[in-house]
Order: sequence, then C-alpha cells, then structure tokens
Amino acid sequence: MKEQARTSFRAAPHTSGETAVKLKDFLEAGSVDAANAYEAWDSLRAAEQPLDVGDVLESELGEIRIYKYIGFENAKWILPEVKPAQEAVPVPAGDPTPEPAASKL
Repeated sequence: MKEQARTSFRAAPHTSGETAVKLKDFLEAGSVDAANAYEAWDSLRAAEQPLDVGDVLESELGEIRIYKYIGFENAKWILPEVKPAQEAVPVPAGDPTPEPAASKL
C-alpha cells in the first residue's frame, strides 16, 4: 500500500465485512507461495519487506484479503468507472434548417 493511503487506512475506524480498496493505492511488491494469508504473513515476517497493516494479498484465483489490526479480511477492488465513448454523429452538409413543406390546395 502506498504510504499516503496507509496513513488514511490506519486512521479510519474498523469496519466489518468486505473492504473496498482502490487499485491506485497499491504497488505490486512481489509474490509468495503459501497455502493461505496467515502462512504468507508468517513467511514474510522476517523478510526485508514484511506485511504491514493495509497491505493486500491476492490469490491466483483473484481473491483478495487485506491485512488489518485484527487479522486478514475479505476485500474487493474498486475499479474506476469506464464511461462509454460517445459516437460522433455526422453533421449533414448544407443548411441545417429544414425546408418548409409545400402545401397543396
């Protein structure tokens, strides 16, 4: 987790349930082979970069867990909303005002 986001995360009150996290707040720091999040935490404890509160672990299946003060909890990525591209409408050549219809008597 980037340091600015980590500061905000640490100051925020604890919430239960799935935590929504923004992809832009994280940097990929490598991988670790482990059966579960706690095994990964244990193997990284003595490493150069141990897990810290706010860090996220992502499984090969795409499931993510966030490390909180109380342990690991489920999380989900908040993906930026992709706005559909608007198609350009061709403008007809010539006078854009329609001709009045001729009336027959």
